[in-house]
Amino acid sequence: VQTKAIAGVIADIGKVVKKLNPVFPFEYRFLDEDYGELYSSYERLGKIFSYFALLAILVSCLGLFGLASFMAEQKTKEIGIRKVLGASVSAIVSQFSKNFTRWVLVANIIAWPAAYFLMKKWLENFAYRTTISIWSFVFSGLLALVIALLTVSYQSIKAATANPVEALRYE
Repeated sequence: VQTKAIAGVIADIGKVVKKLNPVFPFEYRFLDEDYGELYSSYERLGKIFSYFALLAILVSCLGLFGLASFMAEQKTKEIGIRKVLGASVSAIVSQFSKNFTRWVLVANIIAWPAAYFLMKKWLENFAYRTTISIWSFVFSGLLALVIALLTVSYQSIKAATANPVEALRYE
C-alpha cells in the first residue's frame, strides 16, 4: 500500500468488513503508533533524565568553580613563591589541575560499575536488548574530565598569571 493512498485503502477495507460481517465494528490501528505509545513513557523519562543530568552538571560545575576559587585563594602565597623561583604558568596550572583530575578519575572508577549494573538490570525489561559498550563509559569519563578541567582552568590560570608581588607583599 502506498502511503499516499492509505485513506482510500482503509475505506475499502471498511466496506469489505461491513459487507462480510455488518455487526462487527471496523477498528484499525497502525503498528508504528502502537510502538510509539508503548515507548512514549520511556521517551518522556529520557527527557526528564536529560534535564536533571544537565542540572547536575551545572551544579557540579558551580561547586568545582567554588572549590577551585577557594584552593586558589589558599595557595596564593605558594603560587607566588613558585613564580618567583621560576615556575612557568603551565607548570602551575598542571599542578593545580592534577588534584581535580585525580578526584574525577576516582569518581569514574566508582561510578562505572554501578552504572553498568543498573543499566544491565534496566535493559533486561526490554524484548530487544542492546549491548553496553565500554566506549560509552570511556566517553562519559573523558567528558567529565574535560568539563572539570574547563571549570577549574579559569581559576588556575587566573592564579598562575597573578602578580607574585601582590601575594607576597605582606610577608
